[in-house]
Amino acid sequence: MFMSFRRSLLLLPILALALFPLRSQAADGLTPAQTDQVNKLIHDYFMNNPKALIDAIEHAEASMKQEEQSEAKTALQSHREELDHDPTSPVLGNAKGDVTIVEFFDYRCPYCKVTAPTLQTLIAQDPKVRVVMKEFPILGKESVFASRVALVAKKHGKYAEFHQAMFALKTKVDDAQTLEVAKSIGLDPAQVKKEAESSDIDAILKNNYDLAKALNVSGTPAFVIGDTLLPGAVELKDFQDAVAAARKG
Repeated sequence: MFMSFRRSLLLLPILALALFPLRSQAADGLTPAQTDQVNKLIHDYFMNNPKALIDAIEHAEASMKQEEQSEAKTALQSHREELDHDPTSPVLGNAKGDVTIVEFFDYRCPYCKVTAPTLQTLIAQDPKVRVVMKEFPILGKESVFASRVALVAKKHGKYAEFHQAMFALKTKVDDAQTLEVAKSIGLDPAQVKKEAESSDIDAILKNNYDLAKALNVSGTPAFVIGDTLLPGAVELKDFQDAVAAARKG
């Protein structure tokens, strides 16, 4: 089994210590002979105990993961109001639900498309789930236009219909298809196109980008449930477990 790239990076300083001479004799007060002896001891130890390298790497990884989780939790808590109660963000499921799921997504993201039915299943199974949708178009201008049209649909009370229809498309998402979906749910394409360029929508998208940056969210989909950030496609069982944990507090 090949070592992960991240683990190999963590290994470099340890290997450097094991295989290269100590450079600063003055700093540690060793004579040249003592320095050579220490170098040999370090080298021989790691060469004879390679598992020590793996143990050190695993310890470093665990420490880094714990630190990242702590930082993520702090960031989520400090942005809780923006995540859960921004009135400009569309809401699916039960608007007064006891657990909120926040999704950062892009209509052109294949993993978002795969996860969308799973999220709908969760909503159908759990009537107390509230889902806040953060339009986060990062895959090109077609994604941006789709998000703009989605927010126009919200303005007209048709967000859920538009959202589901977009992810039900069998073709790639482009501007023409987006307007066709808007038309299919009863919106006028010409009017939608005009409203999509409003400064209000500019502000909503900017806020979403800023929030994602603050939470270190760089890809889609990304889900926030309680104090947990779940990146990537999420299975139904993982959603259920995260929701149950959030209910327990």
